Amino acid sequence: MRVFNGVDELKAAKGEELEPTDWLTIDQDRVDQFADATDDHQWIHVDQEKAKAGPFGQTIAHGFLTLSLLPELIAHTYKVEGVQMGINYGLNKVRFINPLPVGSRVRGRTQITDVTDVTGGVQITTTVTVEIEGAEKPALVAEWLTRQHV
Repeated sequence: MRVFNGVDELKAAKGEELEPTDWLTIDQDRVDQFADATDDHQWIHVDQEKAKAGPFGQTIAHGFLTLSLLPELIAHTYKVEGVQMGINYGLNKVRFINPLPVGSRVRGRTQITDVTDVTGGVQITTTVTVEIEGAEKPALVAEWLTRQHV
């Protein structure tokens, strides 16, 4: 994990790609719990038998489940010391590039794309790629905005 000692150090890292996270297994239980939490029980996510005959040959994780992993992945990528709090400010762009088969392992790759001053702190734009172990294409690429308040 990269630790930035204040926002000036963070600003100096603009353009830097950080170390990838550890691998995280996406199991059927996680997918089922996400389906229950969001009321999205589409068979490609939760019906293992039907999904075997479907377009992906097995169940796949929800795209929004993959997106919801970003806070967990970033939490293991970097932190900024000397700030009061960080908040999620939104997303500029999200692309679900490749289906994420249940049972796969994913990890996050983060690049600090931009750091700009805002009232009370800085806004960080990160490009986060969620890679699937052994796959040519990632599951997701997102441009994510967060703010660190000093």
